[in-house]
Amino acid sequence: MMFWRYEVTGVDTVTLHFGDRIDIALADRVHQAADAIAADMGDRLMDIVPSYTTVLLRYDLSRDDLSSLLSDVSDTLADLPAIGPGDSDGEVVDIPVYYDPSVGPDLADVADRAGMTVDQVIGRHSGELYHVFAIGFAPGFAYLGQVPEALAVPRQSTPRPKVPAGTLGIADTQTALYPLASPGGWNLIGRTPVTLFDPGRDQPSLLQAGQKVRFVPISRERYLELGGRLDDLPWREEAQAPASEGGQP
Repeated sequence: MMFWRYEVTGVDTVTLHFGDRIDIALADRVHQAADAIAADMGDRLMDIVPSYTTVLLRYDLSRDDLSSLLSDVSDTLADLPAIGPGDSDGEVVDIPVYYDPSVGPDLADVADRAGMTVDQVIGRHSGELYHVFAIGFAPGFAYLGQVPEALAVPRQSTPRPKVPAGTLGIADTQTALYPLASPGGWNLIGRTPVTLFDPGRDQPSLLQAGQKVRFVPISRERYLELGGRLDDLPWREEAQAPASEGGQP
């Protein structure tokens, strides 16, 4: 049986809670529940938003009421089969990544913290199958977990003003790709040439909650062949900037 509780979180929204810890097993149950609700009740819901431990439902007040909605949600969830570790069959998305200090300026630091070589960090990071826990922060920004414990490093104390689109980072036990150029404080270890968010596509965000992601290391040459950029790296521009008068950087 799937245990859950609900919380009214807005005039036309209700949030279903399935636990209070962030882990892969719970995430699988959350997305199993979201998929089942979408299949059974999608035509009467305006939005279904799964996250780490919750599913938010937005419904049309002119067509539905909370009591009948929750009654049907309860029926749907009661019919779900139990799932165990590794039972989830979410879609696996392979994403090519060029792991290199030129596009991931924190890669060497992550290796030093872990007591590994850069090649060992690349092997450990790309050797995991990551789960998309949630989408947030920016359009298409997918929070993925979980990073091997040895590679878990805290966020940067000072966020960078600009992180280029496609850059791969680590923060604590999560990893993520920046879909758009934006400020960010994650530890940057590589970059993908893949377009992660395109409003012109039928599905603008490449990644969706509930999917699984595998990072595939590629060479610099392959990265450039696939359309990867090296001309928009702000840390390279900063390193090449001339010193100001008086010898101060």
